Parts: sequence; structure tokens; C-alpha cells
Amino acid sequence: MTDKPTKVARPPAARALAKGAASQTRDEAPASNRATRAAERRAAIVDAAMEEFIARGFAATRLDDIAKRAGVAKGTIYLHFNDKESMFEELVRTVIVPVVTRLTTLPPPTGSVRDLVEAFASNFLKEVIGTRRGDLVRLIVAEGPRFPSVADFYYREVVSRGMAGMRALIELGIARGEIREKDLARYPQILIAPAMIAVIWQSLFARHAPLDAQDMLRVHLDLIFGERSTT
Repeated sequence: MTDKPTKVARPPAARALAKGAASQTRDEAPASNRATRAAERRAAIVDAAMEEFIARGFAATRLDDIAKRAGVAKGTIYLHFNDKESMFEELVRTVIVPVVTRLTTLPPPTGSVRDLVEAFASNFLKEVIGTRRGDLVRLIVAEGPRFPSVADFYYREVVSRGMAGMRALIELGIARGEIREKDLARYPQILIAPAMIAVIWQSLFARHAPLDAQDMLRVHLDLIFGERSTT
């Protein structure tokens, strides 16, 4: 006759741990789903905000219109944003800041400084001209004076970073002898002027006089670096 194996009772603490682990496993999936849904709602709100801001302007845009376009209740917006300004700031962070960040994190140039500037400016024009990013920049130019806090945020997050990156490239160009005008480092705005002109021109005058922004950039860089050698 064989003895039946004796069933050892788990201590209460062990039973509690096992129960908690099982409960955690069951809860992890719903929590993950909730986080995914929240992220999707936030993205939908930001997308709707961009469309409303561009269509109506910052001043005339209402949270009710954003909520309707996003397909959420107005109260849902306040779960993610405090007000219109914080929503606009999120737009700038997600839509424009990444473009500028690519400038400030460029690797040391292996070619000429002009090549680096031209590559960045060309990409900037492609990513901004004729896109929602360009519409957003024009909105800031148009309504920034009426909303100083919005303009201040844009300066901190975008303009100051862009100018710092351009200034560093100008100083490198001067050190290498590629740029003769040393005072250019004091005015990096000059280097990026064609990009801003193109953004504004596109919305106001393109139907009257189409602008070849890439060719204008080439002429501009010829003035700064000198004409490229044809040989």
C-alpha cells in the first residue's frame, strides 16, 4: 500500500502573492489598452487642433470646435491640456521642433559648411513649404503679436535653437575660410532668411508670382560663400 502524497498548504503570504500576480497579469492588458486609447485620443485632439487653428486662427478657435472635430467630449480635452495655449505648444513640439532638432544635432561636417547648410535648408524647405508646418509658421507670424506668450514659446523652442545651430555653422565656416564676412555670425537670421521668405511668400503671393525657393536658396548661398566652381 502506497502513501498518497501529502498536500502542503501554502502559507497565507504565498497565497496572497500568487493571487496578486494573477490579478496583475489580468490588469496589465486593460491598463495597456487604456494607455493606448488615451494616446490615440490625445493625438486626435492635437490633429483636430491643428486643423482648427489653421482654418480659423488662434483667436477664433474654440475648444468646442476642436472637440467636435476630434470626436471627443469637451471635458476630455481638459484631461490632456489646460487651455488653447498648452494645446498650441504641443503642436509646435510635435510638428516643428523635430525639424529644428535635426539641425542642432547634426554630426561634424565631413564636406564643406555650405554643403551642410544647403542640405539642411533644402530639407527644411521640403518639409515646411506647402505643408501644415508652413501653415503653422504663418499662423505664428500673423497672430504672435496678439499672443505674446505663444510667440515667446515659439522663440524658445524653435527660433533660438535654429539661430544657435546656424551661428555654430557660420563660425565653423569663418574658421575654415569658407565665409569671409565675420560679422555674419552676429546675424544668423541672414542665413535662414530665404526659408522664412519662402514660407510667407507661398501663402500670400505664390498665385501671382511662383517662387522657386530652392533656386533662391542657391543664389543666397552664392552671395555668402561665393559661387561654386564649375570645374
